[in-house]
Amino acid sequence: MDTTHEVFNQPASLSGYNLFETNRPLRDALKFNAPQLQLAPLEHLGAQIGTAEMQTHARLANTHTPVLHTHDRFGRRIDEVEFHPSYHALMTTAVGAGLHGTPWTGDSPSCHVRRAAGFMLFTELEPSILCPISMSYAVTPALRGNAAIHADWGPKLASLWYDPVLKPWHEKPGVTMGMGMTEKQGGSDVRANTTRAVRAGSDGWGERYEITGHKWFFSAPMCDAFLVLAQAPAGLSCFFLPRVLSDGSRNTIHIQRLKDKLGNKANASSEVEFHGASAWLVGEEGRGISQILEMGTMTRLDCALGTSGLMRQALSLALNHTTQRQAFGKRLIEQPLMKNVLADLALESEAATALAIRLARAFDQPDEEHERLMARLLTPVAKFWICKRGSLFAQEAMECLGGNGYVEEGGEGVMARVYREMPLNSIWEGAGNIMALDLLRGLRKGDAIAALARELAPARGSDAAFDRLAEALPARIEAMATETEARRLAQDVALAVQGALLAQTAPAAVVGAFCASRLGGDWGHAFGTLGAGVDFDAIIARAQPH
Repeated sequence: MDTTHEVFNQPASLSGYNLFETNRPLRDALKFNAPQLQLAPLEHLGAQIGTAEMQTHARLANTHTPVLHTHDRFGRRIDEVEFHPSYHALMTTAVGAGLHGTPWTGDSPSCHVRRAAGFMLFTELEPSILCPISMSYAVTPALRGNAAIHADWGPKLASLWYDPVLKPWHEKPGVTMGMGMTEKQGGSDVRANTTRAVRAGSDGWGERYEITGHKWFFSAPMCDAFLVLAQAPAGLSCFFLPRVLSDGSRNTIHIQRLKDKLGNKANASSEVEFHGASAWLVGEEGRGISQILEMGTMTRLDCALGTSGLMRQALSLALNHTTQRQAFGKRLIEQPLMKNVLADLALESEAATALAIRLARAFDQPDEEHERLMARLLTPVAKFWICKRGSLFAQEAMECLGGNGYVEEGGEGVMARVYREMPLNSIWEGAGNIMALDLLRGLRKGDAIAALARELAPARGSDAAFDRLAEALPARIEAMATETEARRLAQDVALAVQGALLAQTAPAAVVGAFCASRLGGDWGHAFGTLGAGVDFDAIIARAQPH
C-alpha cells in the first residue's frame, strides 16, 4: 500500500476573498465616522491583498528574513540590508495604496480615516513591513519644522511610488523615512540619551550638525532618511538625517547588527552607530521632546489600528477553520462552547475596530476643539487597551484551530505569525504604563472631562451598565490623586467609549452582549464566558469573513 489513509476534514485555507467587503464592523465604523468617504479604493485594496499571490508574498517575506551586509566583497563599508523580493512587492502595494505620508496632502475629506482603514486591512495580510510605512506617516508633518526640507521631501513622502534603491533623494520618485529615538541606557526615557550633535555650518536646508552616538532600536534602516534625537547645546533636539547625501555619498550610519525578534520578522530592526553623520535641525534646539511626542501620537494610532487588524485576521482564521472542521458529530462552529468563544472574540474585534477608526477621525478634524481633545485622550487609551487585549485574543483564536494553529506551515500557519506579532504593538512607542500616565496628562488639558462626557452622551440611555460607568467616570477622574489606578482608568475609559460607539454602529445583539459582559460583569476571566442569553449566532454571522 502506498498510503494508509485518506486526508479529509482538513479546512481549506482562507484565501481568494475581499477583506474589505466581508468586514461588516469596519464598513459600519466607516459609515459612522466618514459617511462621505469613497469606498472604491478600499474595495480594491481588500480584493488585492486577499489573493493567494499576496499571501505568498507575506509568507516568503517572513520566511526569508532580512540579511545585513556591513561590507562589500572588496572590504568597503556599505551597511546595506538585503530583503527578499516579496518584501519589496508588499512595500510596493502598501505605498501604492497611500498608507504612508499621503493623507498629509489633504486632497480629500476623511483622508486619515481612509488611510486607517487601509492600514488595518493590510495588517491582516502582513504587519511587519508596515513599520517603515507607519514611520513615514508619522514624520511627514514633523518635517514642517524645517520648511526647506519639507518642501523637498514632503511630496516624495506622499508619492505612490516605492523605490528601494539607496540613492540621493532627488533621483527617486518616492521615499520612506524612519525614526531613531531610543538608546541602550534610556529606552522610553529619551532624556537619558547621550548621542551628541555638534554644529557644522549651514546650507539650503538650514543648520547642519554632525551626529555622534548610537541608537538601540533603529527600525527599517534602509529608509531614505530618519528623524533622530540628539543632545545639542540647548538640549535634546530633533534632526533630519539622510541615508544618502545629496552628492551621492553614504552618510556615516553604521549598522552594528539586526535584532533577532520574537515576531515582526520581515522588518529589519537594527542597532546603529553614527560617526559624525550629517544631519539638519528640525524645529528649535532643545524642543526634541515635544516633537517626538507629536510623532508618537501618529505611531500610537497605528499601534491601535494594527492590533485591530491582527484581531480581525485571527478571528477570520478561527471562523474559517471552525466553519469547516468537524468534531464530535458536528461542525466546530455548531458546538455551544465554541459558539461562546467565537462570539466573544467577535465582540472584542468589533469594539477594537470601532475605537481605532473613531480615533483616526479625530486627525481629520484637528481644528475642532472636541476632536483635538479626543485625539489627546483616545490615543493613549486606544493604544493601551486594544494592544493589551491583543495577545490574549490571539492565544484564544489559535486555540480554536488546535495544533494546526501552532504550526508554522500552510494557510493556518498564518495564525502563528499573528500570535508572534501581537505583543509588539503593546511595547512599541510606549508600553502600558507609559500610556496610562499619558492619559493622566491628557486629562489635564483643556476641558477633557467635559469632552469625554460629550463623547459618551449619544449612547446614554441605551444600556443600564453603560449608564452607570459613564456616570461614574467624571468623579473618578476628579478624585484620582495618584498614578496607582491609572491603568484601570485607561481600561474603563476605553470600554466606555467602545460601548458608546457600538451603541451607535452595531446591531442590538452586539451592543447587548458587549455591555452585559464588559460593562455589566456578566463575564468570566477568559474569552468564551458570555452569558447564556447572548445571541451567539447573530454575532458570529456578522463576523464571518465569507
